[in-house]
Amino acid sequence: MILTASLTLLSLIGSAALALSGLGSPLAVAHLAFAVGIVPLIFAAMIHFVPVLTRTGDPDRRLAWLPSLAQAGGLLVVAAMQGWLPYHLLYLAAAVDLVVAAILLRWIIGRARAALGSPHPGWRWYGAALGCLMLALPAILLIPVWPSHGQGLRLFHLHLNTLGFVGLAALGTLPVLLPTALGKPDPEAGSWLRRRWWLAASGVLITAVGVAIDWPFAAPGAALLLIVALSLAVQWGRRFGISTLLRDGVAASLLAAVLGLLLALLAGLLHGAGLISTRPSLPAWACGFLLPLVSGALSQLLPVWRWPGPQTPARLAMRQMLAASGVLRAALFLSASLALLLGLELLGAALLACAMALFVIGLLQAVRVSAPTR
Repeated sequence: MILTASLTLLSLIGSAALALSGLGSPLAVAHLAFAVGIVPLIFAAMIHFVPVLTRTGDPDRRLAWLPSLAQAGGLLVVAAMQGWLPYHLLYLAAAVDLVVAAILLRWIIGRARAALGSPHPGWRWYGAALGCLMLALPAILLIPVWPSHGQGLRLFHLHLNTLGFVGLAALGTLPVLLPTALGKPDPEAGSWLRRRWWLAASGVLITAVGVAIDWPFAAPGAALLLIVALSLAVQWGRRFGISTLLRDGVAASLLAAVLGLLLALLAGLLHGAGLISTRPSLPAWACGFLLPLVSGALSQLLPVWRWPGPQTPARLAMRQMLAASGVLRAALFLSASLALLLGLELLGAALLACAMALFVIGLLQAVRVSAPTR
């Protein structure tokens, strides 16, 4: 877990630095963040959470290699897109990720069937997220076969990855992760996950298919996702109170991720309707949703992965250092996303750089924490 998380952080920091400096192919830079960073991290998180959701014990140690295999495939994608390796190797990497996703999906379904009692409904969100990835990857493989529909296939691939794989995995984890971060239970979390997962999965599929055809076909799906994300934010506000959410750096970051997703979905709807001129961009989605999500989740999970077991002073100290700037980071990430959506690219880049710098500083302080020796 620590190795995967470390490589994820390096890839995210590297892609942000390259994007801000204008170096590298935009597609290669984007896939450095997604294929090398986010996909393996989500795989690792699924391997970590599914045994908890299904109460089935520790995962098979052989599964620990899957995130690393996905990371190797991601590096192959980046090298091919950057022109350092033959481009056709990109399709080999996509096939590798497809196999890894299929292995994980089969394992998750098997764990759900073997659960002691009814498994936690969060597992269905992970299954749906992997299903989206397994639909997104063949779309790329079909482009050389069906070049006349290349643009539609790319849009289908993009939205299944951003809203489907990342979005569903995140929305399936956040109702459990945020109460854990606050140390306060949310009795409604399971019910929310059980009632909303089909709505969210349907919204993703409608949006991905619709955007490959024309905006009016995608709008209902985006509206469904907007309702799902808004209902989660409202539930948190009612259960915990806004002041409580904003006092904790981890909770503030996770709340910012949901608000960033709402912002991206709303911007897409407004642009499609012709009410705003600026087209919603992948960097705006990353600033508003992805980066607060990853920084908030890792602020909570890295100390646990470093020191598994009961709470210790060292783990608490590491968590405090990672969360210390969480509220300010959340505000900066959301502001950067809004600036990019308004076409203020220089301001957005500056705000993003400040937010990333705060997280890097907190991370460098946190890794220096060591367990006391006797």
